Amino acid sequence: MKSTTFKPVVALVGRANVGKSTLFNRLTRSRDALVANFPGLTRDRHYGEGRLGGSPYLVVDTGGFEPVAKSGMLLEMARQTQQAIAESDVVIFLVDAREGLNALDLEIAQLLRRQGQTVFLAVNKAEGMRHEAGGAEFHELGLGHPYPISASHGDGVEDLISLALAKVQELRPVVLDEADDGTEGDVEHRIKLAIVGRPNVGKSTLINTLLGEERVIAFDQPGTTRDAIEIEFERKGVKYTLIDTAGLRKRGKVFEAVEKFSVIKTLQAIEACNVVLLMIDAHTEISDQDASIAGFVVETGRALVIGINKWDGLDDYQREWIMREFERKLRFLSFARMHTLSALKGQGINPLLSSVNAAHAAAFRKLSTPKLTRVLHDAVEQQQPPRKGIFRPKLRYAHQGGMNPPIVVIHGNALDAISDSYRRYLESRFREAFDLQGTPLRIELKSSKNPYLKEA
Repeated sequence: MKSTTFKPVVALVGRANVGKSTLFNRLTRSRDALVANFPGLTRDRHYGEGRLGGSPYLVVDTGGFEPVAKSGMLLEMARQTQQAIAESDVVIFLVDAREGLNALDLEIAQLLRRQGQTVFLAVNKAEGMRHEAGGAEFHELGLGHPYPISASHGDGVEDLISLALAKVQELRPVVLDEADDGTEGDVEHRIKLAIVGRPNVGKSTLINTLLGEERVIAFDQPGTTRDAIEIEFERKGVKYTLIDTAGLRKRGKVFEAVEKFSVIKTLQAIEACNVVLLMIDAHTEISDQDASIAGFVVETGRALVIGINKWDGLDDYQREWIMREFERKLRFLSFARMHTLSALKGQGINPLLSSVNAAHAAAFRKLSTPKLTRVLHDAVEQQQPPRKGIFRPKLRYAHQGGMNPPIVVIHGNALDAISDSYRRYLESRFREAFDLQGTPLRIELKSSKNPYLKEA
């Protein structure tokens, strides 16, 4: 079975105030580049995407690490940091060049050596210091060569991340994604479906129902979630690859560490798939975590289907309540089809898969330039964009700029004056004309230069 190539995962680890968040912001190139911040996990743990040249990778910013903590928030932070270490491909261990070697640094180094993870030792805040002085004492940690960097100024950061990613490539076996294996037509006929959601929403039950057999997928130890679990099956002539996420585990073997939702695993599964099935438990309220996962799906542009599971166990009042909750908290998912189902009893499975097929088809739909332009002109004729000052934006023609998600590029003049509400109006017109239910739609506006405007 072919494998999916996932982005490398880099965990930033160290005691408090050594500059982990500063390095995170530099690697993600934006303080706003947080792609997940889930309630229930440590508040100081954040996730973002970095990029080195054309190579993307995931970055995990952890809280201040105290491996000897026995209780309270410090213990929770330590547990979350240990999970980040186990799930990562490489760890960057930050220490403080200004404060020098610390007893806590020695404790963290000892834990990292025990876990056997690939570690790069970064001596932060080394700007203005001689190379030897910035890192000599940290050889005592026994983690190899100390790399002096400055997260705030950027000194040495690119060289360090280049070395870390090169080490990941060296250790990771070469695998092919289905899109790159040289066969034609396979991508068009096999739908990669990621089933995501909080623990205990019924993901494993749904997989067993789809496969028609008891197939329990367990993650009994932190770290086993690092590799993708893919299950191939065929139904009514359509081939699927299910991408399992970390909520699946054996009943009766739920350890506290495993109970924590594996954010990295879910982000990877979403990025690797064509369609996401977001499962929600009808017996619990729709949480901020559900909304956060859905928001990441929209950001990545993946097609989406929503399944509200355990519907058979609700009375009329409870069903009305969960639908109101859905409308109130997940209104931004209006493009996605929502289904009620019972994974255990197999109810609602066929309509659910039909929507998965339709969402996949919509995500890869070819949009002809003549029809796009006609739809654009009809939309403008029915409702012109509002003026901005003395100018009114002029929309001339449209063409397709990409798939998965579909991208519509509109050319014209003064398009920077197009409001968000008018952009949503155009999106609805394109969706209706091309039957784009189930997939996000991107609209890019490109204004032509005024030939009579002299350059300064």
